[in-house]
Amino acid sequence: MSATPPSGREDQRDVPGRIMSGEMAEQPAMLRRILDQGAPRIREVAAEIAARKPRFVLLTARGTSDNAALYAKYLLEIRLGLPCGLASMSTTTAYGAKPDLRDVLVVTVSQSGGSPDLVASTRAAREAGAVTLAVTNNPDSALAAVSEYHIDVLAGPEKALPATKTYTASLLSLYLFVEGLAGADGTEAAANLPDLAGAILGRRAEVKALASRYRFAERMVITSRGYGYPTAKEAALKLMETSYIPALSYSGADLLHGPLAMVDNISPVIAVVTDGKGGEALQPVLDRLRGRGADLFVVGPKAQVEAASAGFSLPTSGVPEELQPILEILPLQMLAYEVTIARGQDPDSPRALAKVTETS
Repeated sequence: MSATPPSGREDQRDVPGRIMSGEMAEQPAMLRRILDQGAPRIREVAAEIAARKPRFVLLTARGTSDNAALYAKYLLEIRLGLPCGLASMSTTTAYGAKPDLRDVLVVTVSQSGGSPDLVASTRAAREAGAVTLAVTNNPDSALAAVSEYHIDVLAGPEKALPATKTYTASLLSLYLFVEGLAGADGTEAAANLPDLAGAILGRRAEVKALASRYRFAERMVITSRGYGYPTAKEAALKLMETSYIPALSYSGADLLHGPLAMVDNISPVIAVVTDGKGGEALQPVLDRLRGRGADLFVVGPKAQVEAASAGFSLPTSGVPEELQPILEILPLQMLAYEVTIARGQDPDSPRALAKVTETS
């Protein structure tokens, strides 16, 4: 039986995973809130930044937000042709480097907006001439205060240590921002996401049955290509921080350059197969994995799931490839939750973790 408690039951307060479960369930309503309430402000910020014609983009983040930033990198490079990099914060915070960031857009993604290194590096970027944008779930944070622009992802308070709803909120907010930079309105393309997310989250029993396959897994490999690669990295992070299973994430191309040698018929491989060019690029990797007898779990189109050992099919018809990551991560969040519960652990309170990680 799942550990999800009935809402409002006082005697269920100590049920393991109650908070994470509840926050995962909030995601359809949250996505709708962003489309209805957050989109106008996101378009406004995007228009002001577009008028300043940044020549390069640097993305700054840690943890789950780093995976959201990687998603934004794909969007910016593919949709706008803007060169992007993921910032190494220690170059300024530890080494005191002073790069010339004139005409550079620095986007810092953070759930809490409270990590000292993110605040310090953003302040340094602004002093170096950058246009700075904070994307957070906390408009009153120190990060929002030091940034020239701010986007509130409107996820609402997130209390479970594993981030779920702030991740998907960041993805949708970043998508709308990039569309705004292009002079477009992304809300129409994203309009069916809340309903699709609700349908996926309603398949909890299906994920619980799949999770029983991996209760005793000693390690996992997670792979994808293109827009699905950030999903692979985020899924690996969720599995590691909740169930403590070592989960290694690779782009499909990198997996073939050596790590494929560790794949066998015992350690599960999860493949995130987007319905589009990323999935097409991943196909040779899937063929190689099947050839090695891998226990292959696919998240993606129904035909790909049917050709795998197990999987979770996604309703990708009519969903642009660049929006599919918002749906892809949902069954993998549930998988991390259900595997953790099956292993007798509490996903709400992973050991050695804090909600705000104060790196410097």
